[in-house]
Amino acid sequence: MAFICEDLKWITVLSTFIFSVWRCRTISDLMINEQIRDREVRLIGENGEQLGIMSAKDAMKLAREAELDLVKIAPTAKPPVCKIIDYGKYRYELARKEKEARKKQKTIEIKEVRLSPNIDDNDLNTKVSSARKFLTKGNKVKISLRFRGREMAHMQASRHILEDFAKALEDVAVIDKPIKQEGRSLTLFLMEKRS
Repeated sequence: MAFICEDLKWITVLSTFIFSVWRCRTISDLMINEQIRDREVRLIGENGEQLGIMSAKDAMKLAREAELDLVKIAPTAKPPVCKIIDYGKYRYELARKEKEARKKQKTIEIKEVRLSPNIDDNDLNTKVSSARKFLTKGNKVKISLRFRGREMAHMQASRHILEDFAKALEDVAVIDKPIKQEGRSLTLFLMEKRS
């Protein structure tokens, strides 16, 4: 019975320790309140006014009086810069700004058009029109000329197909990466022409 109680005691101590370590890492990279162990800090008030350089204890006392948190916002500065703010609200604002920045980013996809060395003119025109659609939407286009079996012996002779393809799209596209052999295929990358 004594062994079981002793084991449970150690398990609770260990789980409490693990939770506290996990909590410190997941909550933030910023130091807040008692985590700030610097001797002196440059303090900024809740309204953005400079309160000067003071000890971390005095800064913590001012934060408690205002019923807000003391957050180290510039840890590499000499002395470190701390601000009196509502930490929850601050984290929310940072997350919102990050989300807005991600919305404004534009991702460029690479669309692939596959060709064969014995492609007919009408089929080639169809592939050119689909590549034109991809380019006007802002995507990059990868054109692959795939070879099978005995076609591998005539790879360089079929290079003109990719050159003709790029020439047909030169009004809307520029060559991003020139023709290159990758295994059993020749590839060419095109991207939208900038005005």
